[in-house]
Amino acid sequence: MFTISDTSIDADDLRRQFANDRAGAFVTFEGWVRNHNEGKDVLTLEYEAYEQLCLNEAEAILHEAKQRFSILDATCVHRTGALAIGEMAVWVGVSAAHRGAAFDACRYIIDEIKLRLPIWKKETYVNGSSGWVNCQNCASHSSNHSHDQSAKIRKGDAAAPVHQVGSK
Repeated sequence: MFTISDTSIDADDLRRQFANDRAGAFVTFEGWVRNHNEGKDVLTLEYEAYEQLCLNEAEAILHEAKQRFSILDATCVHRTGALAIGEMAVWVGVSAAHRGAAFDACRYIIDEIKLRLPIWKKETYVNGSSGWVNCQNCASHSSNHSHDQSAKIRKGDAAAPVHQVGSK
């Protein structure tokens, strides 16, 4: 399930929805608004999304993750609107029988969400300037996947090594 929310993300409530006796692992990713980006001091962020396209593409991503990795469930919530430093901008949760599948699927989901969804963020800087940034550009800077690894995963190679965890 994928949701776009204009209110705060309740990670505890989302986590409770994953209760499943078949699960031996539960992995989450929380992306928070940080106070800097590309050498600039950030004051606030504002997210906008093309909602219907986001919903369709995100559901496809979650379906792909379920097909490629041996997971039980996956959910992602992405914020829109104005966010302050420290607020949660995105949450991904994955449950699986085993930790490897849960880690790999969680990483796959957040990387693909950042790469494929039409979500833009407006950064407002301490110096008073601001600018809109397409989050696809953010994904290319923050992902620790090489293009070869991402391509392997997209082609269905769930065993492609994904070891490092980066920032959002």
